[in-house]
Amino acid sequence: MAQKKVKVIVTAGYGTNCERETAHVCREAGADTVDIVHLSELIYGEKRLNDYHLLCLPGGFLDGDHLGAAKAGAHRFRYARVKGQEERLLDQIFNLIEKGGLIIGICNGFQLLVKLGLLPGFDGDYTQRLASLTYNDSGRFEDRWVKLIINQASPCVFTKGLKEMFLPIRHGEGKFIVKDDEVLKRLKAQNQIVCQYIHPETGDPTMEYPFNPNGSILGIAGICDETGRIFGLMPHPEAYNHETNHPRWRREKIKDPLGTTIFKNAINYIREY
Repeated sequence: MAQKKVKVIVTAGYGTNCERETAHVCREAGADTVDIVHLSELIYGEKRLNDYHLLCLPGGFLDGDHLGAAKAGAHRFRYARVKGQEERLLDQIFNLIEKGGLIIGICNGFQLLVKLGLLPGFDGDYTQRLASLTYNDSGRFEDRWVKLIINQASPCVFTKGLKEMFLPIRHGEGKFIVKDDEVLKRLKAQNQIVCQYIHPETGDPTMEYPFNPNGSILGIAGICDETGRIFGLMPHPEAYNHETNHPRWRREKIKDPLGTTIFKNAINYIREY
């Protein structure tokens, strides 16, 4: 049987700035086709999400973070009509989910996913906004590396086989919050909390700064939907695609798994699906 050719789309434009890194790591992870597509190309119907298996929403400052991080971008996805059609960009995302596609949102892309309602996506409802990402408790932009623990019981396709990761963060609005306690209870009960910031000495999820760089509740750094096929996280796995990216690569033997592993897991899943 011929092996499935994996096609990846990485969105760009309107303030994103991590699309090249993200496309590079997808190629390194083994994707057959990786296209960087400006959002206007989707709006004008020149490209369609239905032609791809994996949608990557990269980091940056979508629309300058006016109205809050990714808020204006969420309005574009929700209300912009594809030229000459009644279809919205959000409808194309729903179609991608329905046919079994994968979505990863990194940093600004994670903000976009929660503000669209695609995460946490309880009961397959991808329209309800139940969580958000807001200003860091420090009141400033944070640019550092953080240690993460990965939930082994999570259904997340992207983190299969991973236990801990060391990844860079760079954001001013990364504090994960939820609508109410019931949302948090469901995230915990359904193992949709994928990764948490941990204290490097104890290895436990932490609220202590700077190990938790933004004050996220329960130290949450990333969540997925119930299927595990939609994943959003604040740290940047695409920025750790080679051992020389690691801040201590000259001083010690690096054992931390590359962020590339997250994308390899996704691509392997698509090939086997």
